[in-house]
Amino acid sequence: MEKARYQITSKTILIHLILIVGALAMVFPFIWMLLTSLKTYAESIHVPPVIVPKHFQWVNYKDVFDLLPFFKFMFNTLIITVIRTIGQLLLCSLAAYAFARIEFPGRNILFLIALSVLMVPGQVFLLPQYMLMVKLGWLNTLQAVVVPGLFSAFGTFLLRQFFMGLPKELEEAARLDGCNHFQIYWKIMLPLAKPGLVALGIFTTLWSWNELMWPMIVNSSPESMTLSVGLSSLQGQYLTNYPVLMAGSFLAILPMLILFMILQKQFIEGIAVTGSK
Repeated sequence: MEKARYQITSKTILIHLILIVGALAMVFPFIWMLLTSLKTYAESIHVPPVIVPKHFQWVNYKDVFDLLPFFKFMFNTLIITVIRTIGQLLLCSLAAYAFARIEFPGRNILFLIALSVLMVPGQVFLLPQYMLMVKLGWLNTLQAVVVPGLFSAFGTFLLRQFFMGLPKELEEAARLDGCNHFQIYWKIMLPLAKPGLVALGIFTTLWSWNELMWPMIVNSSPESMTLSVGLSSLQGQYLTNYPVLMAGSFLAILPMLILFMILQKQFIEGIAVTGSK
């Protein structure tokens, strides 16, 4: 008994040690970014590396606002993120409900065609989407960034799995009460699919906030730039002021960190439910 108890204790300790090492590996880049943002330029490129700066250079954060219209970039990013997230939650859930609950000819074939988009690298769509934005006259506008991200095959697939897992008796009872398809979707199915909606909202928010390639392609005007594109302009061809760049990067991820601390439980539950599905 004592030997078994010792083995269980040793296993628990080993698991916790592995988790601690993994946590430190994940947190270290953020700590290094924060420390670098408080260094002088000489300390940031010093060999061997300077871990903790001798004097905290808070002026680096001021330089970010002097070099960039930071609040304008943050406002643009916030607008894009909110509209994309709401759009995906609405459009993907509508499509998912149709594929899961409505019988119509060619339903499975259409769903397979939608899923086939996930098998193609996103870079393949860049040129056709760019040409479409040119023809619409949307270059250097926020809608050029927002519209292509309003729908995703992944979101449709994820929510379809949730709708398919709900009891059919609920739908049949609603039909007996005189509900149509939209009423069943809006009043019954959508509230029950809250874990899936939370998971999709989390992934869409993070993806929209951090996206770089597509906003950089369609936007070159400061009036419609996002945070990621604006921060990339701080990286010079021959010389990069790393402390200022790290200060701007820390300010850019700060809203996501605050959001995570506020909605930590929902974040974890959403990701856990996504993995189980």
